[in-house]
Formats: sequence, structure tokens, C-alpha cells
Amino acid sequence: MAENKRPEGISKNQTVCWIALACLVVPMFASYFFDDMFSTLSHIFQNPETLQLGWDSAGYGFYAGGYSFLCVCGGLVICGILLDVFGVRVIGSVFVGLMMTGAAIVLAALLSGMAPDVTLMLAYVGCMLFGLGSEIAGVAVTRSIAKWFKGRNVALAMGLQLSIARLGTATAFILSPILVAEKPAGEIYTLAETARPAIAGLAMLLAGGVLWAVFVAMDARFDKDAGIVNARGKVKEEDKFRIGDILKVLGNPRFLMIAFLCVFFYCCIISFKKFGTAIVIPRFDMDVDSAKWMITMIPFFTVIFTPLFGALVDKTGKATTWMLTGAVLVLVSHLIMAFAPQGTAFYGYLAISLLGIGYSLVPSAMWPTVPKIIPDKNLGTAFSLIYWVQNMGMLLVPVFVGKIFKEMVTEAGNKTQEIAAAVHAEFIFIGLGIAAVAIAMTLIAASRRRPELEIDLPNRK
Repeated sequence: MAENKRPEGISKNQTVCWIALACLVVPMFASYFFDDMFSTLSHIFQNPETLQLGWDSAGYGFYAGGYSFLCVCGGLVICGILLDVFGVRVIGSVFVGLMMTGAAIVLAALLSGMAPDVTLMLAYVGCMLFGLGSEIAGVAVTRSIAKWFKGRNVALAMGLQLSIARLGTATAFILSPILVAEKPAGEIYTLAETARPAIAGLAMLLAGGVLWAVFVAMDARFDKDAGIVNARGKVKEEDKFRIGDILKVLGNPRFLMIAFLCVFFYCCIISFKKFGTAIVIPRFDMDVDSAKWMITMIPFFTVIFTPLFGALVDKTGKATTWMLTGAVLVLVSHLIMAFAPQGTAFYGYLAISLLGIGYSLVPSAMWPTVPKIIPDKNLGTAFSLIYWVQNMGMLLVPVFVGKIFKEMVTEAGNKTQEIAAAVHAEFIFIGLGIAAVAIAMTLIAASRRRPELEIDLPNRK
């Protein structure tokens, strides 16, 4: 497996590494905010007659699924390969720009005042571009962290990146209901009011773009000092990407297990968040403000626990055990949300707490495992393939959940219908959770069969 050389100056100057990480996390913070800007407002789409925008729950689910459309249609894989061929700085910059462009299109659609079907399609196009840009930018960030922190605190660094990115989700959960204040029955949410979270999100993305440019300059210096490029600025022959490397990645059974664990696990959480308030409000008899704070616990738990678990994985190893533990916690969480006594808020808080802890455990162990089984020059392809599989789930699950709410909630304010829809939505997440646990158990067995890969050994050298 090819290893990146780390220059002595950078090895000793950890401050430079942490500054680079700080530049990388802001675009991801902004991306998570924009992606989740409607999550704690999902209940308002159950009453489209109160929205000047005119979208219903199925329309909102359709829009949310747009994030993954281009990713699933091959864009993510192709662009991940381009990332390995042309490098993080060139391709990453292109897709950070695409992320901002897509967000601008979404905002324009929300403010356009055109017919609901037209605005929905325009926003869907924007969400597709934003999603592809965001996912490739995420691959570029993860690949960069693997390079800058290789052989050191890679799990801690990835954990910090994830926790700060998810703080963007938490900020969206809290800020969006403030920007779009709850209205009395019968009053209309105007286009300008509905678009406020998108305005805030686009401003954050623009700030992230500036810091990405700073990182690009730092990374060029890193490669020069590390000897990754020659005197003419070209990548050395042994570090070049070759098309045949794709088959090597796809032929790695442990890589495939991680990819499938990723899709089942993340859909249990990311797709759930899209409809979080629409599920917990009827199930646990909560008001909007309480439900908002309950769902916000998910990213706040990860902000606290992801770096801690990352440091633990760096020090103790046992990555596959942590993955299994996190998958089990998420499955138990959804079982509680589906079958706990109706109207008892305690069980809602318990379920969300378990979900947040599980959401911290699995990524802390999963993402740092990929560089152990895939050569550095192929990491862009490997991460993009994982994200591609993940996005297949994120494309489809919100659509199915949105249809459940549209078909089962036919009368506004009908508690019985809303409860039934929430429970049926949870059945989808329970099935995904069972699959995630099964894959995690298989990964443990695979790690024990190949101890020389050091999957379960500490990351610090």
C-alpha cells in the first residue's frame, strides 16, 4: 500500500495541521446547515394550504431526495475518479463552487413566486447540483484529512470534522424555526419567510468557499514539502491513479461491507431527520418547540461524542466492535420510537439520545478504517463509491417516507392518522437498522480473518 510521505516540518508543526482542518470544516458546516434547513420545519408541509410556496409532504420528500439524484446516476463515482486523477485542489474547488451554485438555485426557486410544481422542479435541480457538489466536497475533505493526519490522530481529526459539520445541522434545527416562526392556524407562510433559512445557508456557504481557498494554498505547500510532486509540480509516477484501480477497490470485500453498512446506517438517521418533527410530535404528544429541541439533540450528541469516540478509536482500536455497538444503538432507538407507549415524552428523549450516541460511534470508527484497506492514491475513488451507495438510500428513503405521510394523513390535525403514519415510517427505519447490524457483524468476522490489515488496531503510530 502506498504511503504519503510527511515532511519533517509539517510533522512537528501540528498547529499547521489543525489550521488546515479548521479551513476544511467550515464548508462542511455550511453544507450540513443547508441540507437540513427544513428538517425541523417538516411538519408545515403537511398543510400546503398555509404555504404560499404550495409544497406538500410528498413534494418536500421529492425535493429532499434530489440531493442524491446526480450522485446515484453516476456523477459521484465519475467525480471521485476525477478527484484521484486531477487532485483535491482542482476538483474539490470545482465542486465547492457547484455546491454554492446549487444552493443559489434553490434560493431563487423559493423566492420565484411561480407555480408550486415549477418551483419544486427548479428547487429539485438546485438540490441535485448542491448534493453532488456537497458530496464531492465531502470526499475531498475526508481525503485531505487522511493525508494530513496519516499515522497520527486521524480518527480524532475526522471526528472533529464530523462533529463541527453536524453542528451545522444543529444550527439549522435551532435557527430555522426562529427564522420561520410558527404561525397561528389559518395564517400563510410567505415566500420570503420560507426562504430565510436558505438565505442564511447560502451566506455560510460563501464563507466556507473563502476558507476552502485558503486550504488550497496550504495543501499545495504540503505536497511540495512532502515530495509528493516533483520539481515541475507533477505527481510522481508511483502516486498516479490508474483506471484498473477501480476494480481493485470494488474487489475488496471489506470495502464493500463498509459501503453497505454506510448506506443502511446513515439512512436510519439522515432520512429520519428529514421527517423528525413529523414523527415525534404525534408519537410523543409534543408541541413544535419541544419536538424541535428533541431532534436537535441528535447533532448535539455527535458534536460532543464524535471527537471523544474518535480519540478512543485512535488509542484503543477495536473499530469493528464500535461500529456494531453504534448500529445496535440506532436499531434500538427506532424500535423505541415505533413501539414505546404513545404520548410519553420520556421514551422520545431516550430514543433520540441512543440515536445520537450511535450516530457518533459508527462514523468515528468507520471512516478512519477506509485508509487502512485502500491505498492513498485511490481514496478519492473509494470514498466516492461509498457515498454513491449511501446516496442510493438517501434518494429513495425520503420519497417513500413522504408518500407514507401524504397517503395516510388525509385530514389536517387528525392525530390518529398522524400517529399511524409516524409508526409506519418507523418500520422503514427499523428494517434499515436490522440490515446495518447484520453487516456490522459480518465486518467483525472479516476483520478477524485478516488481522494483518490492522483494521482493529489503534491508529496512532
